[in-house]
Amino acid sequence: MAKQSLRKFVAPEVVFGAGARNQAGKYARNLGAKNVLIVSDPGVIAAGWLAETVRSLEENSVSHKVFSDVSPNPRSHEVMAGAEAYSAYGCDAIIGLGGGSPMDCAKGIGIVSTNGGNVLGFEGVDRIKVPCPPLIFIPTTAGTSSDVSQFSIILNENELVKIAIISKAIVPDIALVDYETTMTMSPYLTACTGMDALVHAIEAFVSAANSSLTDLHAAEAIRLISSNLKNAIAYPENIEYKNAVMLASLEAGFAFSNAILGAVHSMAHSLGGFLDLAHGECNAMLLEHVIDFNYEAAAERYDEIARLMGAQTERLSGPGKKNALLEKIKTLKRDAGITKTLAGAGVKKSDIPTLAKKAHNDPCLLTNPRKASARDIEVIYEQAF
Repeated sequence: MAKQSLRKFVAPEVVFGAGARNQAGKYARNLGAKNVLIVSDPGVIAAGWLAETVRSLEENSVSHKVFSDVSPNPRSHEVMAGAEAYSAYGCDAIIGLGGGSPMDCAKGIGIVSTNGGNVLGFEGVDRIKVPCPPLIFIPTTAGTSSDVSQFSIILNENELVKIAIISKAIVPDIALVDYETTMTMSPYLTACTGMDALVHAIEAFVSAANSSLTDLHAAEAIRLISSNLKNAIAYPENIEYKNAVMLASLEAGFAFSNAILGAVHSMAHSLGGFLDLAHGECNAMLLEHVIDFNYEAAAERYDEIARLMGAQTERLSGPGKKNALLEKIKTLKRDAGITKTLAGAGVKKSDIPTLAKKAHNDPCLLTNPRKASARDIEVIYEQAF
């Protein structure tokens, strides 16, 4: 057996299952928190999840303040405003309650509250010097996996690009993962976040930094999403499907947080920041085109992904196996109702060189299985047009 290179694996403490969200107060108290800043957004508040979190804190004699000025694709100025609120309120811990936007914003607030400076100054890998305050995350969507990852994605609104902050310092202390919070999601949000989880898993599985540990989680996530996402969208009241997709998101988060990602995410960060588009939708528009580009560099792994998605590839040649995988991806997207192209999303051909330049500088590209030049990325965008 060949000697394997060393790999690290980081993850928070996880409580998974129905009712996990109601443990927020207990864990805040256990972490020594006296005054928690809850970072959320108006949609989550309207759905009633904030009220439950507040009740849990009150039952455990933990004070709280709320910061909810968070946009989809959280802006750097929102992070800075949240950090000011954290300091002004005298908080000593943070609860991130919501989808990827409130949770990523919560991480940014944590970074600035202990390190100072502007959140944009922490772009890249391992730039955080001082640990964050205690972080407790409660996801209300199944896909972003910010609740278990060492990523925070923040929009630089001046440059119209999303930046990636990657550090074990922003892995939450506790993730309370409860599928019941996803029962208020719209079908399209379920579709977009589910596709985001699928891309997390696929990119982790073919990443240049994958390991046997990340492979286990990525493979299970791919299998769960392929088997359950269509039904989770079609039957939104079915707890079995909702639970399966939430578990898939968790598994995918463990995988990509430790194996990192690839060209789909580097291109989606550029695209989503430029046009302020939903992240999962951006990933879905790009996925099959990146696979087509990458395939020869990781053919065996993509063939295994096809098998995990249910493709019958045993009697197919290499090109046949690739096409079978691409058809599985396209079919899942159609079933999920995600049919938009880049042109349909508002991208102009003249935007592509700018998008490609920004994507080429994204740290997620470093672990893509095939090296990609800025021109390569332009061609992929053109194919997705």
